[in-house]
This record gives sequence, C-alpha cells and structure tokens, in this order.
Amino acid sequence: MKNHTRNRRLLCVLVALAACALGNPLRASVVPATNAADEAAIRENVRQMEAGWNTKSGALFAKPFAPDADYVVINGLHMRGREAIEQSHQRIFDTVFKNSTLSLSVKQLRFLRPDVAVVHVLGHNKTRQGEETRAIDAIVTLVMTKEKGDWKIAAFQNTAVAAEQTPPASQTR
Repeated sequence: MKNHTRNRRLLCVLVALAACALGNPLRASVVPATNAADEAAIRENVRQMEAGWNTKSGALFAKPFAPDADYVVINGLHMRGREAIEQSHQRIFDTVFKNSTLSLSVKQLRFLRPDVAVVHVLGHNKTRQGEETRAIDAIVTLVMTKEKGDWKIAAFQNTAVAAEQTPPASQTR
C-alpha cells in the first residue's frame, strides 16, 4: 500500500511538472511570434517621425499617428489627434526647434498581440542656439496598433532622461 501511495504521488508530481514544462496553451496565444514585415513597418514609422522632424515638416512627422492618437510631450502637455500633433510640431519647427536635429533608435519592440506593439525609442535632440548647442536625451514609449493592415501610433509618451548622477557615498554601501 505504501508503494502504491508513493507511486501515485510521484505520478501527480510528474504530471504537474509536465504541465508546467509544456506551458499553458492560453499563454502561448498572448505572446505571438514576431512578424518581420510588421517589425519593418513599425521601424519605418519611427524613421518617418525622425525624417519629419529633421526636414521640419509637421505633416510628415504626424503621418504615422492614428487620427485619434494621444501624445504626451516631454513637459507633460497632452495633445489629442493627428491634426493637433501636426500643427503643434509645425509651430515648434518654425520657431524653437528650427535649428535642431533629432536622432531616434528603437531600443525595444514587443508585440502584446499580433495587432498591438509597445515600442521604446531612444531620442537625442541637438538644438543650436547662437553659438551654443543644447542636447536633450529622451526615451519615448509608443503604443502602435495595426488597423486595416497599417501600423499607426495610438499613444506617444516622451520622457526626459536625466543626466547620469553619482549617488552619495552613503547610498553606495
């Protein structure tokens, strides 16, 4: 009887381990395999924003955004809609950022579903002001959705990256 009980327990443990090793079929559907064409389209949207900025075209910068996109600026201002994004960027391209260049690079791209992706982008902006050049680093979080075969930016959050600081000696111990 002892051997029978021990064998049953062992069988239960093995079945549980096998279930864990095989994974949950529902979990597999949540994390889809990446698609090279989708990744390329998403990266092209990032490239298009960069090109729009560097050619000072609000229309080109805003083109990859969904018509109802949310856009949160580095200072916390929240804009809604592609048209507002286009107009506000044209204003800054014509004024405070007319002598700037922007470099964007995709740091991470993760598909949440086949039609939804989160993209983290590193940004580096250099702006000439007279004899001085001011540089700003940022990390941008994008939520992109695929609608009717096209990837569009549904949400944009721009966060300044603080200059690296050395913690006080009391915090490094």
